[in-house]
Amino acid sequence: MGDHGFVTPANEPGVTGGDDERMIDVGRFSGLYGVRGWLKVYSYTEPRENIIRYRPWYIRREGRWREVEIAEGRRHGKTVVVRLPHVTDRDQARALLGMNIAIRRGQLPPAAAGEYYWSDLVGLRVVTTTGTELGVIDHLIETGANDVISVLGERERLLPYDPGGVIADVDLERGVMTVDWDPDF
Repeated sequence: MGDHGFVTPANEPGVTGGDDERMIDVGRFSGLYGVRGWLKVYSYTEPRENIIRYRPWYIRREGRWREVEIAEGRRHGKTVVVRLPHVTDRDQARALLGMNIAIRRGQLPPAAAGEYYWSDLVGLRVVTTTGTELGVIDHLIETGANDVISVLGERERLLPYDPGGVIADVDLERGVMTVDWDPDF
């Protein structure tokens, strides 16, 4: 066991790892909670407390993925608080602030038919129904009404994530999203 209770995974996932080995950000350490080493976590999961169900967590430290065990955790207002087994005071916890929390892609349950994890959409080529190449999905933005896809090509385009409307087809195997979109817009 390494510093602060981190364990290096036996098989380090990297850029060349399979899809199930790909690391997916699910949150970040965002603050200190109390004096005994508890940390606030800003969770990207919905609902927020679902982040605690994914075990183990991984953080990138000194260029390597490190496994992080969770001793306990719970929702606390608009955030989640966790205790890591070997983080026992505020100084040890402070060293983790700002670090992203990731899991392996294989830890996620399968998506329902016609549904996709955002992480699976990032990097897809975006092509219009008439065959015009618009670029690649860079990231998605949650807006409350419609989620928005940021497509980077010769310029950035923001497209509403509207399956059956703007989004005509998603083909993960080919790495292509087909959209009903005017390329001049």
